[in-house]
Amino acid sequence: GLSQYSSDPRTEWDLSTYSTRDQVLEAVRNLRYKGGNTFTGLALTHVLEQNLKPDAGARLEAEKLVILLTDGKSQDDANLAAQTLKNLGIEIFAIGVKNADEAELKQVASEPLELTVYNVLDFPLLSSLVGKLTRVLCTRIKEKSNKENSDIPVNTGPQLSPTDLKISAVTSKSMHLTWSPPLRPPKKYRIVYYPSKGGVPKEVVLDGAVSSLQLSNLTSHTEYLVSVFPIYDTVVGDGLRGVTSTLPLASPRSLRVSELSHNSIRLSWKAAQGATQYLVLCSAAPDGAED
Repeated sequence: GLSQYSSDPRTEWDLSTYSTRDQVLEAVRNLRYKGGNTFTGLALTHVLEQNLKPDAGARLEAEKLVILLTDGKSQDDANLAAQTLKNLGIEIFAIGVKNADEAELKQVASEPLELTVYNVLDFPLLSSLVGKLTRVLCTRIKEKSNKENSDIPVNTGPQLSPTDLKISAVTSKSMHLTWSPPLRPPKKYRIVYYPSKGGVPKEVVLDGAVSSLQLSNLTSHTEYLVSVFPIYDTVVGDGLRGVTSTLPLASPRSLRVSELSHNSIRLSWKAAQGATQYLVLCSAAPDGAED
């Protein structure tokens, strides 16, 4: 499978798209380079949520490897996203070209770094890595496969996916999530939520026996995208997704002006539910006298 990224990751083809070597090579030859920004953290999250799931061809019993190819320093937190993948047993190889930040490559990559981090001065020099990288990748897969138990079921359909996401008790700063667990209970759940118009994704990790969550400290009057992913030992199941807007904050009502004098006025209003303070702004009308 292959994804390109700048500020918006894009899946070029999934793990299940091609079944022969020649088909993959032809797809590589037809690939159009995507220029732009370098949001590596967002790209790694995209790979986890979109490319390493059963619907995209990820097999539960197969080892999971991610090869990151980048020519610049990430403009977001690549380390946090990489740690999430590594915690799930996904191995990351980091290859830097030209202006890549070697310290960041070492943060993102899996141990041992002498086998997983590579850096070259320009794109044509990538060809010098192919032989060694191929040998290392194949050896790592064999090593890990030999250690794993081979009796994991191959059928990874709906039995790995939660259903029926319900969002309730929505207020201006919170909402409650519930869902029905999959037939095969996951090890953990990963819940990701963020404003649909842009914002830093936040995540919560829950034990696989739990199937509800209260989200707090949200922004009022904001549409949120919510995703729930079941996490197993070697794969992430298909996620549930939902969209809900928090309520607007209550407003004060019925503003009244009284007790006017040459230098004062009295204001009164009906209280806004939940307000702990009020900010009152006063200025002269545009064609009025001096403030």
